[in-house]
Amino acid sequence: MAAPIVALADVGKDFAGVRALHGVDLSIEPGEICCLCGENGSGKSTLIKIIAGVHAPTTGTVALDGETRDSLSPTDSLRAGVRVIYQDFSLFPNLTVAENIAFTREVAGRIGFVSRARQRAAAQEALGRMNVDVDVDRLAGDLNMVDRQLVAIASALASEARLIIMDEPTTALSQREVAALLDVVKSLKADGVSTLFVSHKLDEVAEISDRTVVLRNGEKTADRPAAEFDREALVAAMTGRTVEYGTLSVGPVAADAPVVLDVASLGRADSFDGVNLTLRAGEVLGITGLLGSGRNDLALSLFGLLPADTGTVAVDGRRVQLRSVQDALDAGIGLVPEDRLTEGLFLDHSIGDNIVIRTIDKLTGALGFTSPTKMKDAAWRWVDELSVKTPTISQPVSTLSGGNQQRVVLAKWLSAEPRVLILCGPTVGVDIGSKRQILDLLGTLAAAGMAIIVISDDVPELLDVCHSIALMSEGRIEQRFDRAAITEAELNTLLMSA
Repeated sequence: MAAPIVALADVGKDFAGVRALHGVDLSIEPGEICCLCGENGSGKSTLIKIIAGVHAPTTGTVALDGETRDSLSPTDSLRAGVRVIYQDFSLFPNLTVAENIAFTREVAGRIGFVSRARQRAAAQEALGRMNVDVDVDRLAGDLNMVDRQLVAIASALASEARLIIMDEPTTALSQREVAALLDVVKSLKADGVSTLFVSHKLDEVAEISDRTVVLRNGEKTADRPAAEFDREALVAAMTGRTVEYGTLSVGPVAADAPVVLDVASLGRADSFDGVNLTLRAGEVLGITGLLGSGRNDLALSLFGLLPADTGTVAVDGRRVQLRSVQDALDAGIGLVPEDRLTEGLFLDHSIGDNIVIRTIDKLTGALGFTSPTKMKDAAWRWVDELSVKTPTISQPVSTLSGGNQQRVVLAKWLSAEPRVLILCGPTVGVDIGSKRQILDLLGTLAAAGMAIIVISDDVPELLDVCHSIALMSEGRIEQRFDRAAITEAELNTLLMSA
């Protein structure tokens, strides 16, 4: 019987006295699909980096192909056939798609002679395996978030990988692309390639996994065949508590609630056309659709980033022109972007600065000076109200987990008291416990009279938090459903066929 591709025994890892992992055993067999689950901060990323040779374990041993390694470098791991796709994609923005995809293969294979034709062919083949079309001659830095994710996955597929570690690989993908990726993982299994698949999405875990390993607070709490888990058992192993599903996070919209947002015949060339929407105070509208459906462009248009060419928008009955972000802010419209790391936060700045940035004028005195005390009080108010886990508001926001970063983005906009709040993928990359809390928070905001638009292809999320759901396809809203009139299976079918 072949030795496991990787085997960790009693592995622990400390950082400056803080224990990130403790006593973890893990082995991955050839051709096995193993799912690694756990909330943010559970130790998943540390475990991945130990396998990749980025971190050396403080205690325990690591073996590759049955050989225990006293030390393991990233190059050693690469040459043993281990490939990691990190959440930040680890692409070179100044290189082309083809060069990025070929890079790992050529480093691991010690290829000295660079052939542009060979790189392009390898890139096209890898992308073709996923049935996606990305221009291999474009610079990676010019790609959108989705295409960057696909290129990172293709880079792993292009090399002679024996174990591919995918850290939240479907975060930015649509339903159709997720299905294509899972098919790729299954085909790799048939070829004897192993996959360590890290995901917060429980449906994906159930579909793809042979075995599921769960970490909580740096320790392994479960390791057994995926078929033995149901949703509730997996969530309990991850969080240590019961998390309810299938209950609507929002209350009913008052029958006499005023119309807050009225969109009529809105259009933008090559993006969307003829969009009509009404949104009442306290109403949560979900908008879904495949990539390219126009859903994200519509959100950017309502925030003044992609001004519409035709149609009208009114907020609280007053016609507004949304030609810039400032126009949207003046109209009372806020936007939580999909990519919080590059668009929603100033990562090198403090948590407090990120929270108060939208309301700095309100905290400035008559002489034009800001009040440090007012800024601190305002920041702490939202840290406490949104349960941001931090001992201080002075530390960089980059040090927070994904769930806490998302809370900071929400705090920034809530402090500005928008009439309409648009959220693109509000729980992308957020762990199970934090996701539930964020959805419940949206319910609380709706109950206070805010009008909310949630743009997502996470069907259970939409059904959890929205009063109605609109389906976009080819730039038009094709259908709008009352939450009670459609099931998860029906909405998934419509989304896949749109």
